[in-house]
Amino acid sequence: MADEESSKLKFLQEIVSKFPKGISLAFAYGSGVFKQEGNISAENMIDFVFVVDDSYRWHEENIALHSSHYSFLKNFGTNAIVTTQDSFGAGVYYNTLVPFYDRMIKYGVISLENFQRDMHSWEWLYTSGRLHKPVQIIHRAQGSAVRTALNANLASAVNAALLCLPEEFDEEELYMTISWFSYAGDFRMIVGEDKGKVKKIVNSNLQGFQDLYRPLLSKRSDLNLSTPRRTIQQDLSNEHTFSLLQALPDALLRRVVRYSTIEGKNVNGNSLNNIAQDRSKCAKYLRQGVVSIVMTSSITQSMKGIVTAGLVKTLAYSSQKLKKMFRGMVR
Repeated sequence: MADEESSKLKFLQEIVSKFPKGISLAFAYGSGVFKQEGNISAENMIDFVFVVDDSYRWHEENIALHSSHYSFLKNFGTNAIVTTQDSFGAGVYYNTLVPFYDRMIKYGVISLENFQRDMHSWEWLYTSGRLHKPVQIIHRAQGSAVRTALNANLASAVNAALLCLPEEFDEEELYMTISWFSYAGDFRMIVGEDKGKVKKIVNSNLQGFQDLYRPLLSKRSDLNLSTPRRTIQQDLSNEHTFSLLQALPDALLRRVVRYSTIEGKNVNGNSLNNIAQDRSKCAKYLRQGVVSIVMTSSITQSMKGIVTAGLVKTLAYSSQKLKKMFRGMVR
């Protein structure tokens, strides 16, 4: 198994090495990297995300190296690529259905600035949502910016999940709740995605979730972990609920407050204290907030994909998604 993992990482590193420098973080995710229940084909497309320091320079060099990866948009110049990346959708520019070393790959490019924005505030819950789940880190630059953003995102995922969970729950419930965040409200889960995806992701990679979250959970004084039974107990007091609310990412917290009242109150101690009085309503507002963020980003990002991929690739990619959905329905 170790040899297989090492070989896989080397293969992914080889692919990334063919792209321009200036990548702060490169990771791969999805069924092309991790085995999922009922989806074990070695032909699955490999998904990458590249966090780049300078989007203009990176795309300019990448167009020179891999012009065929881009749609007609490249004809309007690098500025058009970068503007499309930063100004629409979730701040990510995807090139999809790219043949590479006898495999198909898809890679998204996001600026370091927008990466940090999504990780800290959950502005789009898109790249941050990807990183709530185990991924294969291929390259991470030295320095604290990326590491700090990654850690903040995981801590936020736990805080948000705790507000949705009962006093006692098990690890699988925690990871299912966290995984749900990035799919809640995603219109692709209605058309084009396997409906059992969240459960399969957790069941197929439980060890990966434990490796990702156990170090964080073990440091929390507000949780009581029972290792043999893999159960977790939390404090449901109003005070603890208030502290969890305060720790939520800004974009989500604004929506929680918005959904809690028709008066549109601002985020402040009084509004959070009022929400904290009713745990079930608090969880309801949080879920509504997550759905709102993900629905908006998934729709706008998918619309952007028609432009960045081109019509032919968009139709081909959509066809693949529908096939996966039908496979999930018949199992």
